[in-house]
Amino acid sequence: MRAHNVASTAGASALLLALTAAAEASFQPTTLTAPFIEQFQEQIPQSRWTVSRATKQTPVGDETFSYVGTWAVEEPEVYPGIKGDTGLVLKSKAAHHAISTLFAEPVDPKGKPFVVQYEVKLQKGLDCGGAYIKLLTESADGEGLRAGAEYTDKTPFTIMFGPDKCGSTNKVHFIFRHQNPITGEWEEKHLQNPPAPKITKTTALYTLIVKPDQTFEILINDESVRSGSLLEDFDPPVNPPKEIDDPEDFKPESWVDLAEIDDETASKPADWDEDAPLMILDTTAVKPEDWLENEPEMIPDPEAEKPEEWDDEEDGDWIAPLVANPKCDEVSGCGIWAAPKIRNPEYKGAWTVPKIPNPEYKGIWAPKKISNPQFFEDSTPSDFTKIAGIGIELWTMTEDILFDNVYVGHDAADAKKFAAETFHVKKPIEKEAEGSDSDEIELEAKTLLEKVQLKVYEFMHLATDDFMSAVKQMPDVAAGLAATLFTVLGMLAALFGLMGSKPTVVKKTAVKVTSEKPVLAKPVKTTPGAEPVVHETIVVPAVTEVVEPVIVVPAVPVAVEDAGARKRATRSSKE
Repeated sequence: MRAHNVASTAGASALLLALTAAAEASFQPTTLTAPFIEQFQEQIPQSRWTVSRATKQTPVGDETFSYVGTWAVEEPEVYPGIKGDTGLVLKSKAAHHAISTLFAEPVDPKGKPFVVQYEVKLQKGLDCGGAYIKLLTESADGEGLRAGAEYTDKTPFTIMFGPDKCGSTNKVHFIFRHQNPITGEWEEKHLQNPPAPKITKTTALYTLIVKPDQTFEILINDESVRSGSLLEDFDPPVNPPKEIDDPEDFKPESWVDLAEIDDETASKPADWDEDAPLMILDTTAVKPEDWLENEPEMIPDPEAEKPEEWDDEEDGDWIAPLVANPKCDEVSGCGIWAAPKIRNPEYKGAWTVPKIPNPEYKGIWAPKKISNPQFFEDSTPSDFTKIAGIGIELWTMTEDILFDNVYVGHDAADAKKFAAETFHVKKPIEKEAEGSDSDEIELEAKTLLEKVQLKVYEFMHLATDDFMSAVKQMPDVAAGLAATLFTVLGMLAALFGLMGSKPTVVKKTAVKVTSEKPVLAKPVKTTPGAEPVVHETIVVPAVTEVVEPVIVVPAVPVAVEDAGARKRATRSSKE
């Protein structure tokens, strides 16, 4: 039985077992309670979710996009798990999507543990896009986010959490917004060294736990992947420094910060030879007795044969490729023997003036410190602002991203129980259907065209936020797009020049030979008794000038004949 048949049989068996297991496991809504639990069992029009119909404006170029991406509530199409278990699916490729929901009551994390957990199923992988969620900020007037159809990327959020992959970005975001108590401005705090996401076609579980002691923990598939402190592991930090450099303090002109100087009393020793070479011949070396000086190191391959299609007349004389001489493998070496080189014990190199400590050195200058007028200290950044709801606002090059089993609350144990009822039931069924024990697979574009398209889409995605950053991260794509643009502009210019130009009449001079008259050069004077030297006979043609009009049209691009095709045609004609 062939290998691919064996693989097909194994895959079919795995799929059959998975379908059997899935048939035994059917969806049952959870009985757990929390401030917010979503299992997506209602179609969107009948649910508490609202699809955004707003537009967004990019920070670069002021381009405006509409949220035209579509959403659906459906069972997964790839590696289905629990029968009847539906999720929220992002359905459109290369489109902007936005959907949101409000909580029945705002969730207040102040002084309590805070937990957010949800599942993501990347049914077609994740080439360039995000699968994160945002916990939306309750407004100061207590109204919350009431206009779901107007939800955009500018809607304030308290926490942003989840996977994101595009270009050089490949991480699980954890960002929280913090208000400066002095200026009143809001600032995003980004987790340093975030973990990498699970890019799989099976379900992945993402969990964030924040505790009142200002510590946090991120789990993927119920396994801890990152933990730390809200006060120490975010950039910029929550609290500014107590002291800052004095902006009015400048380094004095007399300040000496050169630690060493040349020793002016030193001089090059008389026996210092700067011309001595680094390597010299080993005069003690002796040619091995078995060295074969008459044997070349490389010889023509005796097994090589001239290709049948080789044409000596067109391709030249065929020469067999060179291979290592097998005789040289049995001895110390072949070819002309030369003594090896060794390091010269007398080598010293170029002499340089030695350094001595600078008696005037005062150290590295630094401005003096002053109290930071903008200093404040927030010892409880985990007291996040009240959360009004959840928003999912994404642009992605990969469709069919499924979200399911969202938990927002204060009990990490309840979140774990919820995962046991949902994620841990479907995971083994999906893995069985996948037919792989690997927890992560590499998902890449298969064809050259797909790879090029993906690179371009990644560049466009990065450029919408920061064009210069996109150029720095993907300079090859930027150069390629620029070259393509200039090529198109050049072709358009040539096309319009061809269409708009009129034929130009110019004069061409034709030369016609009517007769030839030899003219002999005169002898050159030489010394007495020598033979006269006569220069070569020069033929001067007599010509008549004929003027005729020639019409010149602008150049038109001509397809260049393939050299290989021309060569094959020549051979066919000979045959």
